[in-house]
Amino acid sequence: MTDKLRLWPLLCVAALGAVVCGSRAGAADKEAPVESHDEAYQRNIAIFNALTRELEESYVDSIRVDDAFKAAIRGMLATVDPYTEYYSYDDKEQLSRLTTGAYGGIGSMITGRDGNTYILEPLIGSPAMKAGLKPGDRIVRVDSIDVAGLSVDKTSSHLKGQPGTEVAVTVCRPYVQSDSILTFNIIREKVAEPSVPWYGVVKGNIGYVRLSQFVESSASDVLKALEEFKTDPNVKYIVLDLRSNGGGLVEQAVRILSYFLPKGTEVLRTRGKEASDEKIYKTQQNPVMPDIPMAVLIDGASASAAEITAGALQDLDRAVLIGTRSFGKGLVQGTRMLPYNSMLKVTQAKYYIPSGRLIQALDYSHRNPDGSVARVPDSLTNVYHTLSGREVRDGGGLTPDSIIDPGQLSPLVYSLLAGNHIFDYANRYAATHPAPVDVETFSLTDADFSDFTEGINPKKVQYDKLCNNILSDLRSAAEAEGYLSPEVKAAIDSLDKTLDHDLKSDLYTKRPTLEEYITEEIAARYEPGSGRVRRELTSDKALDKAEEIFTTPGLYKSILTGRKSADAAAPASSPSKSGETSR
Repeated sequence: MTDKLRLWPLLCVAALGAVVCGSRAGAADKEAPVESHDEAYQRNIAIFNALTRELEESYVDSIRVDDAFKAAIRGMLATVDPYTEYYSYDDKEQLSRLTTGAYGGIGSMITGRDGNTYILEPLIGSPAMKAGLKPGDRIVRVDSIDVAGLSVDKTSSHLKGQPGTEVAVTVCRPYVQSDSILTFNIIREKVAEPSVPWYGVVKGNIGYVRLSQFVESSASDVLKALEEFKTDPNVKYIVLDLRSNGGGLVEQAVRILSYFLPKGTEVLRTRGKEASDEKIYKTQQNPVMPDIPMAVLIDGASASAAEITAGALQDLDRAVLIGTRSFGKGLVQGTRMLPYNSMLKVTQAKYYIPSGRLIQALDYSHRNPDGSVARVPDSLTNVYHTLSGREVRDGGGLTPDSIIDPGQLSPLVYSLLAGNHIFDYANRYAATHPAPVDVETFSLTDADFSDFTEGINPKKVQYDKLCNNILSDLRSAAEAEGYLSPEVKAAIDSLDKTLDHDLKSDLYTKRPTLEEYITEEIAARYEPGSGRVRRELTSDKALDKAEEIFTTPGLYKSILTGRKSADAAAPASSPSKSGETSR
């Protein structure tokens, strides 16, 4: 394998041809001379061109040209980082959607399951929502095409199309008494996924904004929320929620930072391969909210532009970061046009936030012998300082100023989520409870939860029973070491029987956590887009911590300055929420 091309499969074919046929074999190789990077590049290009020509001319069967070259491209890109990607002409719409958040179609999230495609959630105001599609609808046909058994991507390609064109979508709807096969004639539109699924005032005085992605509309969407907060005298604090935000456009991050920082503030530097490639980003306008106390929520799925935003606000002591360590993506991509309307999205720079640190967690230029990439260990990170002198570190993402333990998701709860049991129950609940609900205050009755448990087929729920696994390991270890006497075996058998799992009992043990997930899913049925977010916030440990930091005298200031204030004291009591996780 070379630095530029992963050619082992093709080279092996060529070598095999030389050994078996001997028709074009050359003289024995001599020890390769030392060569420069450019010379190695040219040598491998020449080999690759000659090899592909020989395969085309000499291989016994016809070469599937497109497949072969796509495989070669994938192999070469596998030697760099996962963010450098090739887009053929057919794939370019996907890249456009990543940057604009818009596409032509019906406007619904879909998911694959059991070889079929289901409506996951129509987008607010989308053609799908206006037509009446609902979560849980199984897509049967798109126009005259039977999509049963097709992949989600294939079905999606049939649903998409030019705005203004019509598409007939036939679905099978569960939990209805009348005919469950319904056909909707939908006019496609240019659909934009919202970058701010919800904003509003929470806890009486906190202006909350959930930002899910950085696309062309993100800065204006955030600005709209901030302008409303400015006119509300109750709003004393701001929370920007960047959890599960995978990033996007750097320019949008810089614009959003300008709403909170003085004009002309440096918030980012990007550095490419050459020294002349360095680019400095500064805020370009006067701030909208320059002084209001602010917190930013992050987690392990906050990446890229989300980390630029959160990291700059932390480095400049403008906001308190709350949550868990972020993903750690310090790389910037740009696009390059290629022949035949294809495109390359390529990593062209690394970015450095105001303290000077690079938060990239993985060094793709130094791989392990097996090709894997290790995370930068904390012991090898370097100390930098915020504007006020607080210590922060590079590598491995952003460490919050206040860390929230997310807890462990039990195997049972994970299995119910992954197996769509909670999704299905929310659809059934909405179908049998047509009256509106208050998404923030409604709760499941005992009868509702019993209905949920009775609807679960034990044969379809597979989860690791940790106690049983541990006892099995103990039994094996005792036998291997010669301690599995009749007395020990009887004791393990007794304990195994005592700890034997019963699904229904386990469901009731996990009821507090399950009810959080169930009510969030149900809230999304009654208030699409915003209902899930509003419900999540009713039991959100990170938001509770933000409220505590804002309202405890001196605490907010002491965190940002790194110095304990005489006024800063722990509150007499803090809100507590049940459940195993906070999201």
